[in-house]
Amino acid sequence: MRRRDLVALVAGGAITWSLAAPAEEPTKVARIGFLGLTPAAASTSRVEALQTGLRELGWIEGKNILIEFRWAPRVDQLPDLAAELVQMKVDIIFAPSSTFVEAARKATQTIPIVFALHADPVGLGHVASLARPGGNITGLTMQATELNTKQLEILKEALPQSTRFGVLWNPSTPSHQLGLPATQAAGETLGITLIAVPARTAEDFDRALMTMADEHVGGFLDLASPLSYSERARLAELALKYRLPGMFGIKANSEAGGLMSYAADINDLHRRAAAYIDKILKGAKPADLPVEQASKFERVINLKTAKALGIEIPPMLLARADEVIE
Repeated sequence: MRRRDLVALVAGGAITWSLAAPAEEPTKVARIGFLGLTPAAASTSRVEALQTGLRELGWIEGKNILIEFRWAPRVDQLPDLAAELVQMKVDIIFAPSSTFVEAARKATQTIPIVFALHADPVGLGHVASLARPGGNITGLTMQATELNTKQLEILKEALPQSTRFGVLWNPSTPSHQLGLPATQAAGETLGITLIAVPARTAEDFDRALMTMADEHVGGFLDLASPLSYSERARLAELALKYRLPGMFGIKANSEAGGLMSYAADINDLHRRAAAYIDKILKGAKPADLPVEQASKFERVINLKTAKALGIEIPPMLLARADEVIE
């Protein structure tokens, strides 16, 4: 074809040139497996904190990220749910505390696992060290083993005439295997007698607190666990029933009616955990991401509960409280 004929055809639209850019590949949607305990509604603020942290880093649910929630009615069902997430080939498993990390760790040694409020990741062997976790697990720790000692000191200060205290612990919470001995050692240092009573399920709470009441303890320390958090309203109700002042390791327990709490800011830890998810999704290895420690702690005293129990909180202790619930 002569050049002038080609020009005429183009001008007349007889030939269409394909100049369209190559079609863009759809954005890959990252999938995060989330392990939790029922009731799911009890963890609403924590989930929202994690989602907020992800949004701040550009991860929008339904657009470039999807969270696969798995809620277990009982702790012993967590391994099956963790295995289910592994079979789905999620990109990351979010396992908030030691209870969930243990289930996820047994299910996979390759898929990254991120925690938000692990009590003692080094002590339980979930990471090699805080600075160099190694393996496929990393996240944030609330230093619960150390906090238990401080919580016991505050409880003793609130009830100075008492020399016997109960310790509510959960055999199904891995970190309690370390936290209980540390608490008992702290009790010896403070010169007080501790009565450790286990509670593996919510149904065990009534028997456990009744046992403490029969032992004539002045109050009790609850070693924080997923169970005592999710069943916090029931636990607070039983504490009032048996006239037992309680110290808790999670703020939500005092908000639900427990006497007091000294704890890391759990929602802040969940929001910060989003940064680990972000870095891993962008190529970082969990083994190279140092475990961060909690930086925000809160003392909360529920004066309404104190009045119901007929307890007068020392003025100096009230003055140091970050929040007083009236």
